[in-house]
Amino acid sequence: MTKVAVLGSGSWGTAFANVLADAQVADVRLYGRRADVVDAVNQRHENPDYFPGVELNPNLTATSDPVAALEGARFVVLAVPSQSLRDNLTAWRAHIPEGAAVVSLMKGIELGTMRRMSDVISQTLDIAPERVVCVSGPNLAGEIAERQPATAVVACPHEPTAVELQHLCKSSYFRPYTSTDLVGVELGGAVKNVIALAVGVAVGMGFGDNAKASLITRGLAETVRLAVALGASEHTLAGLAGMGDLVATCSSPRSRNRTVGEKLGSGMTPDEVLAATRQTAEGVKSSEAILALARANGVDMPITEAVVGMMRNEFTPAQALMAFMSRSAKPERYGL
Repeated sequence: MTKVAVLGSGSWGTAFANVLADAQVADVRLYGRRADVVDAVNQRHENPDYFPGVELNPNLTATSDPVAALEGARFVVLAVPSQSLRDNLTAWRAHIPEGAAVVSLMKGIELGTMRRMSDVISQTLDIAPERVVCVSGPNLAGEIAERQPATAVVACPHEPTAVELQHLCKSSYFRPYTSTDLVGVELGGAVKNVIALAVGVAVGMGFGDNAKASLITRGLAETVRLAVALGASEHTLAGLAGMGDLVATCSSPRSRNRTVGEKLGSGMTPDEVLAATRQTAEGVKSSEAILALARANGVDMPITEAVVGMMRNEFTPAQALMAFMSRSAKPERYGL
């Protein structure tokens, strides 16, 4: 059987490892730092921190030794916070098997460098982009752990590698599609977290579906502008990795980024929100990097700019709304 290492036992790492185990065509090993989580996966087939009461596939094994997890792996799946990816890869680099494909589950942009996760992987591991894969789409981890129907996009510039991983993770409830547009798929996953923060703010302020729909639609326009400027196809953003992921993350109360936004909109300060947030909400830090990337490429992203301003405490949600609504009138064009 194909060996797959999943590094990171958080919500999405655990859910995707379980998808692979359920597909029954891979030997899956999940790495987690905490011995109690590893023991729970191995002995009770459960990750009580993230999915209490949800039974994981009994063939999924976990270890607190990354070297053991990586041994002989054909695919190395990375499920760690975006901003810690580079440090983790540096620690694991010597143990990643030669020729293995490296898969990113992260949906963020690195602060400081403005690099996408695939760029960080290629640079840190010194491997060709053809060995780097991204899995994205409307993938709320809790629903997938519960084996509810879901789809995803497996993106890699080398299509046979994407197809290989597609076959490894296709199950009765998880349907993956393939793409060679790695840039578009990654940016769709990263920017939607920022838009979900904005939608959450609107919900927290008590606004209804008109406001949410407006933010989702104009948020998609921002995403398309940035993605196309960086060489992606606008058609990618109309699909699962763009609109699909955006709708799921902005609409679901299970979305971490939307939840953070709701707390901001209800009157909590950014520091209070972050102190009360247990899981990583990628949009909080990635918003800074995405805005910097947009400015470096001459792309206008007013919703992202408003989110960054709120996170910096430069203005309140009400002031951000006023700034957005008072922008000059213009024709609507797709992607503009």
